[in-house]
Order: sequence, then C-alpha cells, then structure tokens
Amino acid sequence: MWGYGSGERAVPGGGRVLMTGSGTALAQHRIARLASQRLVHRAFHWLHLHQPQLRMWQMAMLAIPAPPFGEEARALWFLERFRELGLGNVHLDEEGNALGELGGGERRPTLSDEAAEGGAHGSFILVSAHLDTVFPAGTDTTPTEDGARILGPGSCDNAAGLSGMLGLIAALKFAGIEPEVPILFAANVGEEGEGDLRGMHHLFERGEYSGRIRAAVALEGSGTATAVDRGLGSRRFRVTVTGPGGHSWTDAGAPNPILLLARGLVELADRVSGAGAEARTTLSAGQIGGGTSINSIPETASVLLDLRSTDPFELQRHELEIHRTFELIVGRSGGGAKLAIEVIGSRPAAALAADAGILQTLKAVDRHLGLRTEMRLGSTDANVPLAMGIPALAMAAGGTGGGIHTLAEWYDPTGRETALRRLLLVILDLVGVGGG
Repeated sequence: MWGYGSGERAVPGGGRVLMTGSGTALAQHRIARLASQRLVHRAFHWLHLHQPQLRMWQMAMLAIPAPPFGEEARALWFLERFRELGLGNVHLDEEGNALGELGGGERRPTLSDEAAEGGAHGSFILVSAHLDTVFPAGTDTTPTEDGARILGPGSCDNAAGLSGMLGLIAALKFAGIEPEVPILFAANVGEEGEGDLRGMHHLFERGEYSGRIRAAVALEGSGTATAVDRGLGSRRFRVTVTGPGGHSWTDAGAPNPILLLARGLVELADRVSGAGAEARTTLSAGQIGGGTSINSIPETASVLLDLRSTDPFELQRHELEIHRTFELIVGRSGGGAKLAIEVIGSRPAAALAADAGILQTLKAVDRHLGLRTEMRLGSTDANVPLAMGIPALAMAAGGTGGGIHTLAEWYDPTGRETALRRLLLVILDLVGVGGG
C-alpha cells in the first residue's frame, strides 16, 4: 500500500479516506506506482483485447427497453451479467437498482462494526451507471449498426456507461484484483426526467448501503477527458389552474385557465434571470395542455416547468417567485378559479471541493495518460452524493456519440479503451489494490 498525504488517513480495512488537501505531486507519484503494477497491466490487457465483448453487451442491453419507471427487465439482465462476472451479494434492492459487490475481504463488516470505528470500517466505493432512458414505453430500441457506429435510442446515454461498467468488472476479475475497500457496482434506476434520481436517493438515503458509501463514480455517456464535478440543481413543477369552464361566447368573461397560465409564464420569463455574476438560473415551460374544444372555455389547464440553477439559494428564491406570480394572477381573476402547484422533481445543486482527494486523483490520472482534464457542470447521479458532502464525480465512458435523447441517437466506441483505463486508475486509487 502506498503512503498517505497530509489530506488523507489510513482506515481499518485499507484504502484512503477522501479528505481535502491531497497534494498534486503526491497524487502523481501514487498514480505512477499504481499504473506500473502487474495486476493493473493485466486489467489493461483485458480491456485492450475485449472491446468486441463490450460491443456485444451494449447491443444486447439496448434491445431491452428501459423507459422511465420501467427498467426492471434491463435490471434483471444486469443481475445475470453480475453473477456471470463473479460479483458477490448480487441482488435487486427495493427501488429496483441492480447491485453487486467486489472485494473487501471475506467477512462483511456489520453496521455495529462501523459505529465502533467511527463509520469508516466497511465503507464502500460506489461505481454506477444508470439503466433508464428518456424514451417512453413502446419505443423500439432495437439497435442497428452503421460501420463502427451503434444506432438506437439510448445507445450513448447510457448504454455507453453501462457497457463500460461491465468492462471494468470483467477486467478487475481477469486481473485478480481484490480491492482493499469493497466496490459496490450499481446499474441504477431513475436518472432521467421524472425519475428524479430515485435510484441514487435510495442508495444514499434509505437503502441498506445508506451511510456506508464514502465516494462515488458515475459512468455517464461518451467522451474521454470529461468529468462532472458540479451538480446542476433543478426543481420541476406541474402548475394547474381550474375554473368553471363554459361556452366561448355565452360564458365569455369566465376565468380561462389557459390564459391565466399564459400570463404567469410571460411574467416569470421576464423575472427569472438567465445569468448572474455568481449563478446561472433558467426557467423553461416544457409542456402545456388543457381544454376540450376550440369553442369552449377550459375547465382545467396545466403546464410543466423546469427551474435550474447552479445555486441552491437561487432555486429557493425563484420557486417562491413561481408561487407568488401564479397566486396573484389567479387570485385577481375571480370567478372561482383555483391554483395547484405540485413539485414533480427536485435535484440538489452542489459542487465538489476544489482540493478534494478524488479530484486530485483524477487530475493525476489524466496527466499520467496525457489527457487534458475538462471539468463540467451537469445534472447527473452525482448530484445526490455531492449534496450530502460525499466526494463524487460523473465520468465519461469513452467513444463519441450524438443525437442524445432523440430516436436518431448513435454511439461510436472507437477509442473508448483510454477512457476505461482512466476510470480504472481512478477507482483503484480510491480503493487500494490487493490480489496475487
């Protein structure tokens, strides 16, 4: 085991606690030593020789639809792969996440063990990739091929991350690497749209691993040198206005829910700042509906709103503005109009500390591989741990892609081996390396 920097400390069970203050030079030295190990070279060798296997896995999983709240069939497919690859404690949790463990010794520490050791003993590093796509049930997701490209809905987001995760597991098992800190692998549900990060919320807040995950890496889409270290926060609402309705001529003057919504949207568009000195905030009306015919005053109308910001306080401020604006407009209309505002999604805004150990590791790995680190802001599964103060990154799984979230989505895995080496080195630096 390598030495520890001033921002790290040894813990029972091996590995490093990811504290801030890890020196850049120390991280680079540590990564150079790690990359020179025979076991790591064996893992790299597997990745080099078995890119066709990753492609086969990717084609197979794409043929299994995973619409929002309908990921079970694909999750069960992953349980089979996890078992074939030799993970332990393979199971579905209560939310539908497919889970499996690697490393950490034969005896799994209990929660009482962790309490006795201040919560450090028996902690896991989470490596995840989300199962779900944005495409509704009934969408044909059967993939096709065009040269190197894989064509099909979800082929990049997130079949690239899912197949990359299987490749990492296979490489670790082939090399005989036994992590000193156990790795929890998760093919998780609920990352897209109204899924509202439900898979991650369960893992970190309610499930059996709650309080036992010390750091997280989420595999997300294509790219080689990118990573998300800042979580873009969002609040999503369904705003509904109801009224008595009526005939467009004989009942003229009755409150019209569509018009009331429209007035509110115009006012909010003028008030919500698109950009600021410290935080960018946006508001989008993504879907509006209501009414029964052209010559009827609607009895009900609703709109879906997506509010996003890099600053959690801006999210709160503009949420209040949404309530205040619609309450005033509907209240002034009279005639029995009523308002209901429902929160249908909430993603926390958060950021990884600039001197976090996991970030120092990533930069040292990129320097070792000759990559230029590109840090990004995004709305990913990493939002949840980041908001809880748990070090986390969402990292690209290699290759290139396009047409994301459209039926014309595509993915080209050419060159993804470099990104998978990058992921492997980051993960191994977090957990420590054991084995023959």
